[in-house]
Amino acid sequence: MGESLSSGYKEYVAGMLAGVAIVIVGHPFDTVKVKLQKHNTEANGVRYKNGLHCTARILKTEGVKGLYRGATSSFLGMAFESSLAFGIYSQTKQFLQEGSHGEKPQLRVIVPSGAFAGAIISFILCPSELVKCRMQVQGTDSLLPGSRRYAGPLDCALETVKNERLTGLFRGGFTTLLRESIGNAVFFSTYEHVRYHMHRQLRDSSSNLTGLVDMGIGIVSGGLGGIACWTAVLPLDVAKTIIQTAPDRNHIRNPFRILESIYGRSGLKGCYTGLGPTIVRAFPANAAAIVTWEMAVKMLGIPRD
Repeated sequence: MGESLSSGYKEYVAGMLAGVAIVIVGHPFDTVKVKLQKHNTEANGVRYKNGLHCTARILKTEGVKGLYRGATSSFLGMAFESSLAFGIYSQTKQFLQEGSHGEKPQLRVIVPSGAFAGAIISFILCPSELVKCRMQVQGTDSLLPGSRRYAGPLDCALETVKNERLTGLFRGGFTTLLRESIGNAVFFSTYEHVRYHMHRQLRDSSSNLTGLVDMGIGIVSGGLGGIACWTAVLPLDVAKTIIQTAPDRNHIRNPFRILESIYGRSGLKGCYTGLGPTIVRAFPANAAAIVTWEMAVKMLGIPRD
């Protein structure tokens, strides 16, 4: 137990690298998702037809850099968040397993480990996501041309503190906590089980598992984990985007009341606004994260069950 904890910092380094991979692969899809969630859930106003229409408008008016709007805060936030998520999850799981390895994944260990990691990172992630979302919904293609334009992430953060005090950076904190706790529990549960069963099937058919096969397992298990996670928490993410980008500082912050209002106007489809780019993003982004993490774990010499 002491040895596993003494090398615990390596888990955080591997997690940080996984976070960088997520942003590189997934940020453009996330920008499209946030714009759809902001504009297509409003009661009135022009709307994007779909994710492709939104992407085309961004590329036409701003080029590729428009798809990476808000990426600076996202890189910093995601690297730190992913470092904590993988590190806390791994060490909490080791503690709850009491040193036992090589067994079938246990939900009683994985779910609380993932949920605990998600709850902790939500406090760091909330300010980063607020800045990211506010940067993403502006731009020259914005359907709200009169909305505030920020010069950059730092300007956005400073303006938020100036107008809403320091607590303004934590607007949507409760919703972020719910999303991250549930989402991480679902992600790690799916990832661990898919990885275990794929390894078992392939080990039964061949005792020689190459690095390429391991990478393939990482791609599938990470990608499916990402899809399962976002399918479970996307309505909470929709509510979070609305809360964090609302111009009115006194805007309602209860995610369930917001979703109730959206459901009344647009049904279940409205609660899953941005599902297309989110699912398209979820597989490659989370696959990249898991492959990067597992490669880093192997290079750093961290034992894996």
